[in-house]
Amino acid sequence: MSIKKVDIKALDRILDTMVETVDSSKKEIFQIEEQCRQDFEALSNELKEIKEMVCKVIAEGDKLETNARMSRKRLSEVSMHFNKFSESQVREAYEKAHNMQVELQMNRQLEKELRNRRDDLERRLKGLQQTIERAEHLVSQITVVLNYLTSDLKQMGEVLEDAKRKQDFGFKIIEAQEEERKKLSREIHDGPAQMMANVMMRSDLIERIYRERGGDEALKEIKDLKKMVRNALYEVRRIIYDLRPMALDDLGLIPTLKKYMATLEEYNKTIQMRFVNLGEEKRLPANMEVALFRLIQESVQNALKHAEPRLISVKLELKKTHLMAVIKDDGKGFDASIQKEGSFGLIGMSERVELLGGELTIDSNPGKGTLIIIQVPLND
Repeated sequence: MSIKKVDIKALDRILDTMVETVDSSKKEIFQIEEQCRQDFEALSNELKEIKEMVCKVIAEGDKLETNARMSRKRLSEVSMHFNKFSESQVREAYEKAHNMQVELQMNRQLEKELRNRRDDLERRLKGLQQTIERAEHLVSQITVVLNYLTSDLKQMGEVLEDAKRKQDFGFKIIEAQEEERKKLSREIHDGPAQMMANVMMRSDLIERIYRERGGDEALKEIKDLKKMVRNALYEVRRIIYDLRPMALDDLGLIPTLKKYMATLEEYNKTIQMRFVNLGEEKRLPANMEVALFRLIQESVQNALKHAEPRLISVKLELKKTHLMAVIKDDGKGFDASIQKEGSFGLIGMSERVELLGGELTIDSNPGKGTLIIIQVPLND
């Protein structure tokens, strides 16, 4: 069949049906995921309460064990010297020993039931966590397919002769976007969102502490709450900065890199970050500054994630004809001659350097750290 004979409207109708079906499936999986999250949180709270009850029951059981031992000892003394005690004393000793034993048995039974409930909750939480992870993975995959159906394939009738190349390229871009969105979503969920949830819980706790313990205890909790809010604000600013540093537009590449390395050193206390500018400090075209910043950012982040370094240094040399950036770490390194499957980070860096008309050199060996050199020509 030639491209001219393709019925574009028929293809669009098929695509619309596919998009509707896939989108509906995505919503259903998302609802399942959200329900699992709610169940997970509820069971987590219940598990916390059960664990506290187990500790309390064990402590009570220890006390009952001591009291039961003492009552049995008393009953033994009364039995051995029966003639020395009155009938009421004998009956009291027997009833006390019996009651202590009954209470101890009831305590042990309650402890057993609580332990069984705790183990059951832990098993259910593990199953829910696995379901949530599978649902997240499915939603991510479906989103990739959905984006592909609603973007690239919408024009498939006009680009059938080049479909394979666009398919590979499109999927790489969409997967990268989805990874970034997923990462951002997780950072917000695990960072500021979790902190804000804790703030709400702590605010309720402060009211109760004020009523039960007084103003001094409540004031102490308020100080802790203020610290928590400050940390949440700090996390939000960090996430915004990672998305796109505002200093890049206002001040340029070199001041932004200085602040970026200083910020990373603040977050990673055990790693020394060093930035050196050897050339003149001047502004570059905006698109070039963004590209160079992302290249250096990717290099530094790769070292932080994979190399376990103690020192990461970035040297920048800006001359009239070219710019050279050297990123070096003393981490565990890797075999640069081996191309790992799915390592799109280095591929993306190479493509970005090629778009700038420059060269990328990577020198690394296991146990000897990594050296990355980026050279980019500067045109008038």
